This record gives sequence, structure tokens and C-alpha cells, in this order.
Amino acid sequence: MSFFRLPLTAVSTFVLASLTSATFAEDLASNDLKAAAADEVIVTARFREENIQDVPSSISVVSGEVLSATGTTSFDQLTKLQPSLQFISSNPRNTAVTIRGLGSVIGLTNDGIEPGVGIYVDGVFFARPGSATVDLLDIDRIEVLRGPQGTLFGKNTTAGALSLITNAPSFENKLKAEVSVGDLGFRQLKASANGTLVDDLVAGRISYGVTKRDGNVHNVTTGQDQNDINNEAVRGQLLITPTEDLSIRLSADYSKVDPDSSATQVFVKYGATARPANTQFPALSALFNYKPASTDPYDRLVDVDAPLEARQVLKGASATVDWDLGGVTLTSITAARDWDWNPQNDRDYTALSIRSKSNNPSKQDQKSQEFRLTSNGDNTLDWILGVYWFDQSVETNGIEQWGADGARWLIGTNVPANLLTGYQAATHVLTDTTSKAVYGQLTYDITDRLRVTPGLRYTSEEKSGNFTQTVSGGLATTDAALITRKNGIARDQHYEAGFTDKKTTGQINVAYDLTDSNLAYVTYARGFKSGGINAAGIPTDAAGNPSLVSAVVKPEESTTTEIGLKSQFLNNTATVNIAAYSTKVDDYQANVVDSGPGALRGYLANIKRVTVEGVELDGSIRFTPSFTTYASVAYTNGKYDSFTNAPPPLETLTATTAAVDLSGKELPGVSKWAGSVGGEYRHEAKLFADGEAYFGTDASYRSAWNSDSSVSKYAEIDGYTVVNFRAGFKLNSGTDFTLYVRNAFNKDYLNFLSIQAGNSGALYGQPGDERSYGLTIKTEF
Repeated sequence: MSFFRLPLTAVSTFVLASLTSATFAEDLASNDLKAAAADEVIVTARFREENIQDVPSSISVVSGEVLSATGTTSFDQLTKLQPSLQFISSNPRNTAVTIRGLGSVIGLTNDGIEPGVGIYVDGVFFARPGSATVDLLDIDRIEVLRGPQGTLFGKNTTAGALSLITNAPSFENKLKAEVSVGDLGFRQLKASANGTLVDDLVAGRISYGVTKRDGNVHNVTTGQDQNDINNEAVRGQLLITPTEDLSIRLSADYSKVDPDSSATQVFVKYGATARPANTQFPALSALFNYKPASTDPYDRLVDVDAPLEARQVLKGASATVDWDLGGVTLTSITAARDWDWNPQNDRDYTALSIRSKSNNPSKQDQKSQEFRLTSNGDNTLDWILGVYWFDQSVETNGIEQWGADGARWLIGTNVPANLLTGYQAATHVLTDTTSKAVYGQLTYDITDRLRVTPGLRYTSEEKSGNFTQTVSGGLATTDAALITRKNGIARDQHYEAGFTDKKTTGQINVAYDLTDSNLAYVTYARGFKSGGINAAGIPTDAAGNPSLVSAVVKPEESTTTEIGLKSQFLNNTATVNIAAYSTKVDDYQANVVDSGPGALRGYLANIKRVTVEGVELDGSIRFTPSFTTYASVAYTNGKYDSFTNAPPPLETLTATTAAVDLSGKELPGVSKWAGSVGGEYRHEAKLFADGEAYFGTDASYRSAWNSDSSVSKYAEIDGYTVVNFRAGFKLNSGTDFTLYVRNAFNKDYLNFLSIQAGNSGALYGQPGDERSYGLTIKTEF
């Protein structure tokens, strides 16, 4: 908790400074204050250019300059700058992005549900979670919007949105390039070219990025270094301006992630269960004379013996048309995207042949069309009206295969050792989603200082899906008891389901300018996250037939109340924004277990309610034109209000599976405290030429959080602090040299923990990146 005191101290300093600003102002010359005044941060969260301090909602911005300066090239690294954002990914398909602890189910991949956090790139919704695992390329800024966003964005999102705005084409001829090299064979190239193609008519921009790094986990079985990085991305854009009032922006992009191995998980620890001793990890390991490659996860040693792969390709194209009609602007966004995921996994994470193959390649394609009318200018009544259509299909063809050690490890010595040898389950899953919506929001200036902003959305979503699983192989037998044992691992199953959800949601926001630099607001919002198709298998009844009542997951309905204050002082050189909120989610979509006969596994269903409450504070101060600092703190308290059919924590597992009551327990996947703090000092200097020397540092902290939906005590990840340093010199000509060290104090921490299939008590996880260092050179001309 010592790190958290640092942001609090910084925040206290900001607040104290606001109370004594008159005295402070006497100590500084007026010209100095004007020179030190912070630049306005312009956002387009409400589809008009506004100073972020004038937007009465919880929103943070990370500029492209900050991304570059801090070496932030991925969403995982972005969480170090945005405390309320959490990113948990064991592989691209099994990725959870949450804001304020909400947005994704932790620990169970399911193609039949939608995320609660929307990822948008230039207004286009990216539907699948794998899109959050590619490199950030040529970004102007990232706007992080917290809370429901259904009355502004095309696709409904209940937890928040990440809006990425890329650098747009312009008629200015410019080339930019950035090269980085570092330890572990790290090398990265980012480049963009922008300029005029046809005078005053067509401009173009092309951006390219490639990132490579050697693996930081060593496989003692194969001798291979795993968890390497091999990413490549390209984006091409055209800007066409037939008239002053009409602009057309065409964009196409392609990204490939193709490491030699997937996100390999290392052995972390063993947690004792209440099952018989001979079914737990120590006894099972002795039975096979097996030892993990290391019992210290930070040795970064694994011994998996199956092929590993994590290849994905994302590509898409869009056309954005903005037509200024005088009093209003008509916007059309037409887009098509697809995602191709081709993995190979060793799901037992060992050199044994237990569950040696778990490959679930998926193909997704989506199409969307949005029309939006936005009033122009700054009027007594400003408004936005939009219609949205979205269509998506996801097809997964998976293989789960068990090996020669599977029967003894997963079932016991009372069955033939070869019962599961070659046993496999082939699945075919197809889901289709069509979403249609009408939304609108207006802002009415009741007085010069008082504004009210209501918004409404009507959503209709149709979903259909089918799941087919066919088992084969293993020991051929007519013994009913042995067949039951095999079916307990996987069985034939087929079901189809479909539904239509229709819902009207909305929000009302009241904002009041206390002074020209102090804005207070309150928001009440109702959110809606559509239901889903259980696309990963469901429980069976006593006769072994699918329990179809579990095939459909009901929609979530959320209610959020938020109050906030946005303040600037010291001639706008200091900023403090604070927000307090409470969100209640009814019919929360979560992993449950079935207590009836024949249940195979956990599955997705609804629980009665969860509640998340918290406070967020962002502050920054520019002491001089050369010295800036920032601090950001988030307190998040999430809990299961009512969860009576929860999966049992690992430590309570017995020989039989039964649901437990986790009501009142903490919500997994979220730290109660998170914060970031940083600063940069720049000064004119001369080394080998005239320029500017600088030094910067940033640190991020997360308190302990739980990585499993059962909130097992074994799945709790300890809190940690990561500190980065950078120093450099920028020539007046524009070329910039930066030396950096990340995780400077080589802090050991885990990105996530997972429980080994079969509940032996073994837990595996992925260590965070160790200390790294390197050099970045940037130039533009």
C-alpha cells in the first residue's frame, strides 16, 4: 500500500494548491503562468470537438505522444496508464477487457455472448476480444469512456468503451519513422507516410508496424524459447474532399499475430483440495514420477510436449462519409471485418500426455452500417440522432484430445490406463447475431451554467446458434460404467437455440458550471447487454440429453449512478477530476455449475445481481513549461450480491461436484486499488547539436485480485508495482533518441492464474515481463 500513498500525496498536493492558488499566483509572474498553462485536451466522445473538461462524464485520454513516450504498444501496457481498465488474456480468444470490473466473463470463452466494453477504431466496433491483442498502430489518441455508452455509440456497451482514433490523412506531406531495439532480441519498426495525392482533392496515409521479440519462457522438453512476439500490421487510408462540405475517408487494415508458441503457462503452485489425496497433484505426480520444470514461476521454465501456436489475422475496411449540410452534419460509417484464429494448445501444461490438445480455431466476420445526424455549432439545444445495423457470424471447429496419461490423472487407477488414450471431442459451433438500434441524445442549456442531457436507445438483437460435439476414440468398450466415465470427460451433444431481445434504455445527465473552470455533474443511466447462446456445451438431464433451458443466457440490465467534479486551477496548469459511482447489474452473466444429475462442467448462465462501487481520481500539474506530472487512482469494490449456484472454490472441492453460495464475495478480475503516477522534465541542452534533454518516469500499482470466477483463495494474485524510466535527447531538427528501462526494479508479478483442468490442485499462470531495456530512435520529415 506504500505506493498508493504516493498518488494520494500528489492528489493532496493538487487539492491544496487549488485552495492556495491565489497565494501561489503572487509568487509567479503572470507570463510564466501563461507559458506553463496546460494545453487543452480535445476529444470527440460526443462526436463534436470539445475540451475534455467540458464533457460531463468519466473520460480519460491517452495521446499518441504519451503512447510513444511510454512505449505503450498494446492494450496490456495501456492498463499501466489507465487504472480502471483491466486486461486478462491467456490467449487472444480467451481475452477479457473490463472497465470498473465489468465487461467480460472471467475464465470461460464463449462465442455466443457479447463484450460489455466496446472497442472502436475510428468509429467502427471491433466485436471479438482478439482485436485487443494486436499492436496499437499510428494512434492519435485513445479515449477511455467509463460507464454505459448506448446513447452515443452504434453498438450498445454497458461497461464502457475504448475509442481509438488513428492519425487521419491530410494534405501535409510528412514521413515519420520509429525504430526500437532492446534485450531479448526486441526490435520494433513503426513508420507512416502522409501527403497529397491530388491537389485539394485526395490525400493518402499508409502506416506500417512490426514487433518481434524472443521468447521469455524456456521449454526444457523441446529446448525452445516460448512466449515470443511476432506481430505485423499495416493500414492504408484515403481522404477525398470533393467539396469543402463533403469528406470521404476510406480505410483498410491488416494485422497478423504469429508467434512460434502461444501464451505458455508456467507452474505456479499447488493448492490442497478436499478431494481424496490420490486425486491431488502430489500423489498424481508421484504416480507418474513427474516433476514440473520448476516450482518457481519466475524461473520461466515449462515442459509442455505438444505443439503450440497462437496465429491470428484481423483485417477489415471501412468508409466514413461526413457531409456538412449547414445546420447538421450527416455521417455514414460502413464497415466489414473478419478475424481468423488458429491455435494449438497443451491444456495440461505438462510433459505428460493428459489433455494434450485443445485447439479451437475460429472464424468471425462482421458487417455494420451506421448513419448519424449531429447538430452543428454550439447552440442552446445540441443533439445527435443515429441508426445502427450490425451482423456477425462466428464459426468454431474445435478438437479436444486426451492422451495416454489422461485416464489415471483425471479419473483414477480404478479404470483401464488406456481408457482415454486417443479419446477426442470434435466440436462445431456456429452463432449468428443481428443487432439493430436507434439512439439519440440532446443537450439543452437551461441557463448559461446549467445543462441537462437526456438520451434514449432502442435495441433489437436476434441471435441463433447451434452446438455439436462428437466424441470418438479411446478404449472401445461395452462396459456401461466405463462408458459413463468417458462421458464424464466429454460426450456427444447437439442443441440449437435462438431468441430476440428488445429493450429501451437511456440516461439523463445534469451538469452545472460552478465557475468557468469547475464543472459538477450527476448521471443516471440504464444499460442493457443482450443475452447469449451458450456456445461451449451445457448440462444434461438424467437421461443424458441437453438441458435446453440452459442453452440461452438472459440479458444483463445495469443501473449506474455517478457524480463527478472536473476542476482546473492555477491558470489551468493543474487539473483534478473526480468521479464516484455505483453500478448494479441484474441477471449478471457468469460461470455457474449445475447441481442436477449428469452435469458435465461449468457453463454460462445468469446470477441474480452484482454490485460495483468506486471512486476515480485523475490529476495533473504543469509546474513549469519543462516539468509536468500526473497521478491517477481508482478504488473499485465489486461483489456478488447473490450467487447461489456458483462453482466451488478449489479448496472446497470434494469427490462430487456441487454448487456453492458465493453471495457477498468479491468480484473476480478486479483490483480494489489501482493507480499510476508519472512525470517528465525537459530542458534545452546541447550535446552533439542543439536540442532538448529529458527524463521521465512512470509507475503503476494494482492491489491483489482474484483470477478465477470461484474466487478461490489459491487464485488470488498479489498486488505489485512496476516502475519505468526513460531519458533522451531530441534534436531541434526533430530526431529523438530515447533510452528506456521497463520494470526497472525487476518486480515479479503474474498476469493471471488458471486452475489445471481436472482440479488436481495445480495452478498455472503467466508471469509479467521482467526488466527490459532498449533504445528508441524517432524522426520525421
